[in-house]
Amino acid sequence: MTAGPAHRAPTASASAGRRPNPTCGISPMLNRRSLDPEQRTLYGANLQPPAGYVFDAAVATTFSLDFETALAVPVSLALFAAENRDDILSHPLALLEGAERIAGRLVVFTDAGHIQASARPHSRLCSLLERIIVEVAAPQGGAFHPKMWALRFTPLQPEDPARLRLLILSRNLTRDRSWDIAATLDGVITRQPKAVNRPVADFLRQLPDLATVGVPDGTKTLVDDLAEDMRRAEWSLSEPFQSVSFAVNGLGGKPWRPEPCVRLGVVSPFCDDQTLSMLAGLASAEKPIFIGRSDELAQVPGTTLDGFARVAVLDEMAATEDGEEEDAAALQGLHAKAFIAERGWDTAITVGSGNATRPALLTGSNVEIFTTLTGKRSRVGSVEEILGDKGFGRLTRPFVRDETGAADAAQRAAEARLDQARREICRSGLTLRCERGEHAADGAPVWRVWLIPSKPLPLTGLGALRVWPITRGEGHARDVLEPLRQGQPADLGAMPLVDLTRFLACHLTDETEDVSILFSTGLKMEGLPAERHAAILRWVIDSKDAFFRYLRLLLSELGDPFAAALAAQDGSGQGVWRAASDDAPILEEMVRAFCRGGDQLRAIERLIARLETGDGDDTDPIPAEFRALWNTFRIALATQDAAHAE
Repeated sequence: MTAGPAHRAPTASASAGRRPNPTCGISPMLNRRSLDPEQRTLYGANLQPPAGYVFDAAVATTFSLDFETALAVPVSLALFAAENRDDILSHPLALLEGAERIAGRLVVFTDAGHIQASARPHSRLCSLLERIIVEVAAPQGGAFHPKMWALRFTPLQPEDPARLRLLILSRNLTRDRSWDIAATLDGVITRQPKAVNRPVADFLRQLPDLATVGVPDGTKTLVDDLAEDMRRAEWSLSEPFQSVSFAVNGLGGKPWRPEPCVRLGVVSPFCDDQTLSMLAGLASAEKPIFIGRSDELAQVPGTTLDGFARVAVLDEMAATEDGEEEDAAALQGLHAKAFIAERGWDTAITVGSGNATRPALLTGSNVEIFTTLTGKRSRVGSVEEILGDKGFGRLTRPFVRDETGAADAAQRAAEARLDQARREICRSGLTLRCERGEHAADGAPVWRVWLIPSKPLPLTGLGALRVWPITRGEGHARDVLEPLRQGQPADLGAMPLVDLTRFLACHLTDETEDVSILFSTGLKMEGLPAERHAAILRWVIDSKDAFFRYLRLLLSELGDPFAAALAAQDGSGQGVWRAASDDAPILEEMVRAFCRGGDQLRAIERLIARLETGDGDDTDPIPAEFRALWNTFRIALATQDAAHAE
């Protein structure tokens, strides 16, 4: 489906292939039906502003996330797009400036205890995500499972209206390469609220109240403002869809579930007996189609599966249509969720976060979000056309029960114990205390960090609990199981200022089975030095070359991704960058910034204040010549501010 430069029509897609999180379109193009796996777009492209617009604000929700992907998002939103996440991660200056530009304008809500961790040290820049990531818990005791983006873009031309985008996805904010589906809606803000948008607006407003460790300053105002805009959104629906609706489970009220229909097709990696029995009884004309995962289907009785006309799983060999080996790993695994229902002359496609499970569809204990796009069956496609051999079904094969070994009962019990301990850790009120310690051998100051329980924690069934700050890596792990069980503080060691973070990696090992989990969670930190943020800044901007490249990022204009990408380069290249890095272009850009009102120059002033060392030695990344030049601009800015105040 195509649309004009100012908006895109709603799409749903399934990610696969070598490209970074590509997706395939929901609507027919070139005589293709909805959810055709050949219609793919980049996940990151869905976050890019429409032509003539810049990012203004966003609220995202996800069940799980990894730090690197989350760190790359601000760059995609505020600076420039890249072909893949690793391209962005290779530019620390861009990561720093991306986080600075979206500070206070982006918040990501994620299920407490499901931030992915690593044994290796994470970048110290990940500590900047403390202002963005908010861990939450589902109020009904299940999982906080919705995957959604609500974005607002402002125009470069004042006469143009602000625009909104809503993404309802099946994928998390991780590097996972499984097949996924996403629905994208673009629209404008109207004066009158729209009844259809109420579930989304109410969902957004409740998010801050679900936080387990509070929210950053300004979060509630940001969320409320965006919720009000979403309430009044008018979405651009293009062919073949004629209507859209939304539903949220897990926050009160009757849970959404598929309704009786003529024909039904379901794509869901996770499933259970009771939910599949419910789905099997919904279609009146013929038995439904179900596409899932072998290990999950192996747990369902054969009598239940007999209620479906076809039960299939993803065929990784079929999915790798071009036969390239490096794609094979990327295409393994199904994570998409979709419910396709034929009713009368219409076909309705529901996509979102919910699996075919009791917590998602029956009990409402999980928080889930869905959107349903409806259009004429002749245009959208029938269940068979969408999921059959000519559609997504060509990437599947029949499920064979004996081909997979299900986890035994002992392992499942161990996994349940570890998950319960994870919840206990994340919701028990643990805090961190930071104290200034003795100087290191090189004379640099260090800070000691303590893990403080508010009460003894049972942590039943654990054999070990090792934790470490994510910036330090597993080599600095401490076993804190016994201190926490006794309600005593645990010493996490001494570290330099730049390593201080409220994000801990937690490695839990079962007491009896050889089963463990590794995750990260963010705790409230008392005594965090105010200068920690500046220390991270100085760690990144560690040379005169890095300082000038960061200046270029600050001076790059909104809506000019090429200039931002050029400024983010590491300086090791030849030609264009070296030719652009002499003093004259910097001076010209600063003069132009002053003529535009000086906002970018005020950002430079804040940068210099944070980098100020006061000793004038070789560790100062700010050249003395630039300091002299900057004093001239500082006087000019003060004069400009005084004139505006009159």
